This record gives sequence, C-alpha cells and structure tokens, in this order.
Amino acid sequence: MLPAPPLDSLPPVMAHRGLSARAPENTLAAVRAAHAAGCRWVELDVQLLGDGTPVIWHDARLNRCSHSRGRLADLDRQRARRVDAGSRFAPRFRGEPMASLEAMLALVETLGLGLNLEFKLHRGRDPAALVDTVLPLVERCLPPSRWLASSFDRRALHALRRHRPDPHRLRLGVIDKRLPRRWREEVHELGAFSLHLDWRRLREPQARAVAASPCRLVAYTVNQPRIARRLYAWGAASLISDDPLALTDIK
Repeated sequence: MLPAPPLDSLPPVMAHRGLSARAPENTLAAVRAAHAAGCRWVELDVQLLGDGTPVIWHDARLNRCSHSRGRLADLDRQRARRVDAGSRFAPRFRGEPMASLEAMLALVETLGLGLNLEFKLHRGRDPAALVDTVLPLVERCLPPSRWLASSFDRRALHALRRHRPDPHRLRLGVIDKRLPRRWREEVHELGAFSLHLDWRRLREPQARAVAASPCRLVAYTVNQPRIARRLYAWGAASLISDDPLALTDIK
C-alpha cells in the first residue's frame, strides 16, 4: 500500500477523473489504470441519482460518456447498473459500469490511493443532500490525510464545513475557473486548504499570491510538460492531469 502523504501536503500530480486519457473517465477502470501508472492520487466527481444513490459521474446527462440518454437525476440504482460507461471510450471497455461511490471508495482504499473528490452540483440538485449522503461514506473509508473535498458550489463547501468545522478533520478545495476577487476572504471563511484554478485563466502574479498564502494552489487540467514547468515555477502545489505520465519527472 502506498504511504499516505502528510496532512499538509498534496501530490505533485493528480489523475483527472482517473487516468482519463487512457481509460473511460470516472470509472473503476480509470482508477486502476492510474494506480498501474504510478499515480498516488485521483480526482473524481460524485453526484446523486434520482433515488439518492451516490455515483461517480461528471455530467448532468448520460450522453457524452455512454450510449444511454437522459438525465442522471432520472435514474435509480437499478437503471444505473445497465449503463455502459466504457464502450464509447473504446470497445475493449465495453460493459464497464457506472461506478457507485461505495465501489469506488473500496477500490481507492484497497489501492492505497489519495482522493480529491469533487462534489458536483448541477442545476436543481440539493447540496445538503449530496453532502449528507457522501461525507459519512468517505469518512468511513479514508482518513483526513488521504482525501480532499472540493467543489465549485459554495453551498456544498459551506455545508461540508458546517459538518466538520475543524479544517484538520476535513480539507476543503475551492474550485473556480479564475481567481475570485475575494479569494482571501473566501478561503478564510471556509478554512479552505486549497484553491483549484483553470491554468488557462491564471496569471503569474495571481499564482504567486495564492502560493505565498496559507492556501495551496492546484491547477487544472494540465497535460503539457511546458505548462506544468511554468506552473510549478509559479508555486503550484499540485496539478490535475488527464495523463500524468506525460508530466513524469518534471517536478
């Protein structure tokens, strides 16, 4: 089993939705591929089906990552089991299931991986229900040093912090497309551990300001070595990448 990092650290690279450049995103296969490639942490998305079952899935709909159609919010556990989440990526992944949170956590725990779990909220979904369902399941499987709860949705982040006021018991990652104007205030209010920003909209002074603060800078989605080198030079603590193998030995 891989050693867990200290509570104050993150790995240099996290595998985005598993090793999504080489396996269908957010699947058990993608996480196994990430582990086989030597990745220490994976970034995954969690949301609820219509019946409240937590699953690992990014989009509000099924269309992009499967041959099924419709909204995730209209599925129950039984119908979700019939979704083929692999063959659209490549024929060899035919029959790869939509991963339940429970199955994914069991795999992450078995492989000794760290987890950056994004709490995904699409329009009309309830952040409190997502947090109330997911948080206890993750905490039963992983210690605070082995996972990070992240989200674009501030309601979800505040709900998480209300459940766990101690930032040493729950590390929060604030995700945004660009650096918020009030980022220092937001980080302070949430007791956030990290700030996750789109590298394409990030400028050097902004990156260095975050890196110099108590908050760690995480940049997404970085797949080019030259970009990775630039971001590390600016002070990024961790990068999220579709293909971490492309960034090997950069830091």
